[in-house]
Amino acid sequence: MFFTYLRRELRRRRKAALVVASGLALGIALVIVVTSVSAGMGRAQDKVLQSLYGLGTDMTVTKAAAPAGSSSERPRFRFDAQDDDSGGEQSSDRVMVQGFQTLAGSTVGKVDAQSGVADAVGGLSLQVVKVSGAFTRGRFEQGESGGGQVGRGGAQPSPQGRVEGGGADFDVNNYSVYGTDVTKPALGPLTSSKITSGRTFTTSETNAKVAVADAAYAKEKKLKAGSTVTVKSTEFKVVGIATADSGDAAANLYIPLKRAQTLVDAKDKVTTIYVKATDSQRIDSVKSEIGKNIPGTTVTTSADLADTVSGSLSTASSLAASVGKWLSIVVLVAAFLVAGLLTSSAVSRRVREFGTLKALGWTSGRVTRQVVGEAVVNGLVGGALGIALGLAGAYAVTAVSPTLQAQLGGGGGGEGFRGGFGGPGRAAATKTLDVALTAPVSLTTIALAVALAVTGGLIAGAFGGWRASRLRPADALRRVE
Repeated sequence: MFFTYLRRELRRRRKAALVVASGLALGIALVIVVTSVSAGMGRAQDKVLQSLYGLGTDMTVTKAAAPAGSSSERPRFRFDAQDDDSGGEQSSDRVMVQGFQTLAGSTVGKVDAQSGVADAVGGLSLQVVKVSGAFTRGRFEQGESGGGQVGRGGAQPSPQGRVEGGGADFDVNNYSVYGTDVTKPALGPLTSSKITSGRTFTTSETNAKVAVADAAYAKEKKLKAGSTVTVKSTEFKVVGIATADSGDAAANLYIPLKRAQTLVDAKDKVTTIYVKATDSQRIDSVKSEIGKNIPGTTVTTSADLADTVSGSLSTASSLAASVGKWLSIVVLVAAFLVAGLLTSSAVSRRVREFGTLKALGWTSGRVTRQVVGEAVVNGLVGGALGIALGLAGAYAVTAVSPTLQAQLGGGGGGEGFRGGFGGPGRAAATKTLDVALTAPVSLTTIALAVALAVTGGLIAGAFGGWRASRLRPADALRRVE
């Protein structure tokens, strides 16, 4: 009897049922879109952080660099004067630790032994500056005032030079090199890039003269798998080309850590320790413990880096998290109230019907159950419509894929911000990355939509049921009169 009566009443009152279902559908659709866009923001931010941090890295450990402008850090190049006016080709290069002070290699083991640390790996960030050209009757010394023809050898600002007592025609080429621990390929900045040509390092190439080149740098220098590059008179074979998943790569060239330590005469030294925690819930406690046990270092988590991301990505994420959330709540509350009021009003118009049923022996509980059943069905219909609208909205956002910009650095991230960057020179300038926004819909979001639909139906049913329970058989007689 219950389902027969329910089916008949819903068919007879299709327009009223559709109005109630449509109100719930709009609220549920908005929740789905906002939730999906928020998830897309999270993915976009994770993609940005991975381009800086390395996939799977929860935090980094570094030691702040010496104050900028220290004369001991500035490389100096000296060339022999030529006896003739024609001069001769000369070149000189310097390899420097870039960005941070070095840490003892044993520090990696200390970090790895900390409670809550699943794995830790060290890396060495280097900067190579090479000056080549013809110099006549003079000496070239790198200093604060510029001169000569500057080449385009890398992503960092080219150093400036000075020629004393003679003429010169020279090129300055600088590029970044990163020493990576090839025995632990799952951590470090190279994990944020994908090998698109050749291969990556093997675990046995701990001290081999091999390199992986970033795709952008390889294109500029016309390098490919099998090419050779020379760093400080050491020839390296390029075994692979890596393309960064998002934004800039951490370095122009990657080489085995031991070989990098040899180049800069920094045996058993690292600049950055990449750490993976055993559990994301323990990241804060691991950070605190490392800071206490290894004083003088800066421990930077992905959350610290996330706080430094600005630009339209940060703005959109903030809007989705705050304005979008509250807008969804307001619309849902309004939809629930409207559904309840409409259901209560519909019951009031059915006074004669329910009064007659009570006169025929229906109890108040039975009438209430009938009204609640109709409201729940309306809620489920609204939920189905809302899910369809929400999926359409999320698909539209993904199809359009609006481009958001993420600005990194520059804006006061401090030493913690600098510590998060795996590559050399990252703290020197602001980086802008373009990220496409998507709106993924998870099963959890669908389940939430169904729960809201049922909740809306129950609230509407509660309004209608309360109104129906107050009806008496005499109400039907008064309505007839």
